[in-house]
Amino acid sequence: MSNFKANIQKLGRAMLLPVAAMPLAGLIMRLSADDMLNIPVIGAAGNAVFGNLDILFAIGVTIGFAKTKDKGIPALTGFLAIATLKKGLEIMNPDVSMGIFGGIISGLIAAWTYNHFKNQKLPLVFSYFAGEKFPLTMVMILQTITAVVFGFIWPIIQSGIDSFAKLLVDMGAFGVGIFMFLNRLLIPFGLHHVLNTYVYYDLGSYTSPSGEVFRGEMTRFINGDPQAGLFLSGFFVVMMFGIPAICLAIYRAAFKENKEMVKGIMGSGAATSFIANITEPVEFSFMFISPMLYVVHAFFAGLAGFVCYLFNIRIGFTFGACIVDYLINFRIATNAILIVPIGLVFFALYYFTFYYLITKRNIPTLGREAASEFDTEIVAEEEKELTLASKNYEYMAKKLLDAFGGSGNIADAYSCNTRLRVEVLDSSIVNEQRIKQLGVSGIVKPTEKNYQVIVGLEVTYIMAEFDKLLENQG
Repeated sequence: MSNFKANIQKLGRAMLLPVAAMPLAGLIMRLSADDMLNIPVIGAAGNAVFGNLDILFAIGVTIGFAKTKDKGIPALTGFLAIATLKKGLEIMNPDVSMGIFGGIISGLIAAWTYNHFKNQKLPLVFSYFAGEKFPLTMVMILQTITAVVFGFIWPIIQSGIDSFAKLLVDMGAFGVGIFMFLNRLLIPFGLHHVLNTYVYYDLGSYTSPSGEVFRGEMTRFINGDPQAGLFLSGFFVVMMFGIPAICLAIYRAAFKENKEMVKGIMGSGAATSFIANITEPVEFSFMFISPMLYVVHAFFAGLAGFVCYLFNIRIGFTFGACIVDYLINFRIATNAILIVPIGLVFFALYYFTFYYLITKRNIPTLGREAASEFDTEIVAEEEKELTLASKNYEYMAKKLLDAFGGSGNIADAYSCNTRLRVEVLDSSIVNEQRIKQLGVSGIVKPTEKNYQVIVGLEVTYIMAEFDKLLENQG
């Protein structure tokens, strides 16, 4: 169980790499849209990010799980993994799209391939392809097999979801609630687009005064159908109120020493959702760390859709359910003003529920890495005042590395504000007593192979020297 939790935390950290590119990309996409600045060349940068999320996640996950300090070849392995999968699926079935789920699967396979084959020896005639280059070959073989498997499985799943979407239309408020619940729940698998396609572009029919026929909730609403928008109104509650409330809860639940860092990430995530309808930076920050939290989020989204249907709120969007579309479409909507009071109620519901669950269950959301046997907030405040017995950081790093069993025993190493965090391959050769004798303020062992050396704010300098030693001895 401890290894599972450690791997989930590692996956959560890996997610932050591609997530970091999303907030700015989402904002410039919205600002460059034709109903705002209408500068497509600016929006191209945002499209480059959101059009390649599967690639970004494949590379990010590979880097996060590859057991090496030099991440160049693992990153290339991750890229080859997702590229092979996508091309294979195109041949198997051009209509199949696995979204970021395909990227995550590719990243995990690429990392496993790299870790397993990076020291592979080959006959001399093939020696150029041995060692770290061998995973580049193996991952293409493995991903070809993966493409064949999902080429058969994924279309069946997509077809089932498409058929189910058509059934939701006749279920009234419950149908809208289930649609929005599944819309959120299917995002990790990239299947929410299948569900959306029918509702957005094929649900219902409207004939305009000019005789032109329009189909789909989005198209019918924009072209004046007063009956359209019931399936879309709940999204405004989630994007404008729910997601920002999650951001506030994650920030408030973060440990004190991490609040400034979390404020920047969650603040931009809230703004991106409110202004640009981009929710991935926030949702991806916790969906894999705590699937339970994500299911709660999906349930609240479904509840928002259910409530908006009951209040007969009809409002649609072209870009997304953000403040810009809300204001632009307000005059042609029905009961759109009710989005605000309903949204405030859901803001409170989201905030208090998420804050309670995160703190009560000690969920390691951003700024809350499960780290200590002690009261983390109290320890963290004390740790800021700590100083090392020796200011020779190179010497300290060398002795610490020796105590951990040398560079060959290091699976991963990084630092937070006050702690050096090390994952080892074999904990039996770690000399904990020697680490304590070096003048550090303490050592915490959250799992069998994970150590946290309490250093204080000088950990930045220790980490820099530690990295140099790993590179030189690697």
